[in-house]
This record gives sequence, structure tokens and C-alpha cells, in this order.
Amino acid sequence: MAAILIEAPASEPLSLAEAKNYLRVEHNADDALIASQISASRIQVESRTRRALLTQTWRIVLDRWPQSGVVVSPLSPLREVVAARVRDETGVAQSLDTDIFIPNTASAPGLIAFDASRVIHPAQDIAGIEIDFEAGYGAAADVPASLVQAIRLLVARAYEYRERSDKSDAMPEGIAELLAPYRVLSL
Repeated sequence: MAAILIEAPASEPLSLAEAKNYLRVEHNADDALIASQISASRIQVESRTRRALLTQTWRIVLDRWPQSGVVVSPLSPLREVVAARVRDETGVAQSLDTDIFIPNTASAPGLIAFDASRVIHPAQDIAGIEIDFEAGYGAAADVPASLVQAIRLLVARAYEYRERSDKSDAMPEGIAELLAPYRVLSL
């Protein structure tokens, strides 16, 4: 199952001013660098936890409907299904009523149940089903504090070691411990 980012978050869980304050940077010369490090750190936290921190829209692409009647979301927390389409024999996307889908927003990973009697089966064998959904905690104020702290620490590390080329891909132990309670395991 492929997942495609459709609409990225409009902001970051850590503002540039907050990051500069944490880094004790008083000049503006590195603003673009720090902003990019904030974004990269958020993406790293999202990747390690399989959670969307801020509201964003994603698309799941399927070849066929699961026999179980449930689609597993690649990201948590799941908020809602916003659109769904099935490709007909000419490859044209036919919209489905989103009322067919029942998102389980409390589970991690998020689960999207569907009414199998109301879905249309795709005519094409590959990537015939698209489900667009929103995931994320909401606004920056809704992101758990320990995940924001992990972003702060990742930004500080990236800023401090920005000129080194021998950086390890391993997550530093203190940051890994902040992320551990939020990791979503695969089903």
C-alpha cells in the first residue's frame, strides 16, 4: 500500500522564534537554516513514530479492497476520511461517498473500516483505489510536549553539528526515549 502526502502541515510544532531562543541565537543570518532544520526534525520524528504531528492530508493507494473490511492507516492519529475514489475501466476516478468509511480515530495505527456492500470494485488491477484522509494531532498546541522536545533536541544537534559530514543516522538515546512511548508498531 502506497501513501502519498497530499497536503503538508501549514506550520511547524516548534516556531522559528522558539527554536532560536532554545539555541540562544540572537541574529537572523541562520533563520532559513534553522527553519529547514525544524521541518527536517519534525519529519524525522514523524517517520520514527509513524505519527503525523500536525494536521495533514495523505492518500492511500490500494489495488483491491481488503477482505477484512478494514484499511490500516500508515499514520496516526487518524482524524477523518475526506475523499475516496475508484478507477473505472477507462481509468477515470469515480468518487465514493465518504459515509461508507468509519475511521477508528482511537486506535494506533488508525483503522478505516468500510461497508463492503457499498464499495465499488476497481476495474484496473493496479492502484485502482484512492482514499484521502487527514491525520495529526491538530495545531501546534495539540502536539504532545515530549515530541516537541524531541524536535528541539534534534534541531539543536543539527545546528551544532551542521558542518560535520560524519553524522550518524542513529537516533541519540535521550531523543529515542522521548519518542518510544509514541511509536506506532505495524500490524
